[in-house]
Amino acid sequence: MKILVTGFDPFGDDQINPAIETVKRLPDQIAGAEIVKLEIPTIFDRCAEVVHAAIVKEQPDYVLDVGQAGGRYALTPERVAINFDDGRIADNAGFQPLNRPIHADGENAYFTQLPVKAMAKAIRAVGLPSVVSTTAGTYVCNHIMYQVQYMRDKEFPNLKAGFIHIPFLPDQVTTRPNTPALSLADDVRGLTAAITAIVDRDGRGDIETIEGSIA
Repeated sequence: MKILVTGFDPFGDDQINPAIETVKRLPDQIAGAEIVKLEIPTIFDRCAEVVHAAIVKEQPDYVLDVGQAGGRYALTPERVAINFDDGRIADNAGFQPLNRPIHADGENAYFTQLPVKAMAKAIRAVGLPSVVSTTAGTYVCNHIMYQVQYMRDKEFPNLKAGFIHIPFLPDQVTTRPNTPALSLADDVRGLTAAITAIVDRDGRGDIETIEGSIA
C-alpha cells in the first residue's frame, strides 16, 4: 500500500505551518504502508496541480492532505468537502476568491473515503485530542480536499482520499492568548496513529461509533 501525504507551506502572518513540518517528520513506512511526503503551496488551483502530478507519478492507494486549523484544540479528520471557495484572506499568490464554485461540473459536496471515526479513535488512544469535523472551511484546505475528490470522481476511481486538520504549534501562539496548540512531536504521533487506522481499516470501511463533530 502507498499513501501520499501532503502538507501546506506557511501562509498568512505565520512563518511556519505545522502541516508540512509534521508531514516531513513522518516515518517512511507506517503499519507496512509506504509514505510519500509532499509539500504543497497554499495557493488556490496551484495546489491541485501539484497533487495531481504526484498522483499520476506515484499512483497511491490513498491521499491524506494535512492542513493547519488555528484555534482548534484537536486533530480533526474531515468528513466532507464542499464545492465552494470563499477566502477569508488572500492565498500565497495574492488571490482571494469570493463565493466561487470550485468546479461547475462537480458535486455540491464529496464525502471522504477515509475511516474518520477510526482515525479519531486511534488518535485519542495515543493520548491526544481528536474529533471528527464536518466542516473543512472555505479556504485552501477545503479547496484541496474537494479537488482531490473531484479527481477521484473524474479520473482516479480507485483512489481513496481525505483531509485532517491539526492545531497551531506552541511557537505560533506566543502572541495569541488562550489559543490551543500541540507540539510537533504530538502532531507526528497523532498523524501516525491516524494513518495506522487508515491501513488497518483498508477494505473494511469505518467503525460504527458515535462521534461528535465541531463547526
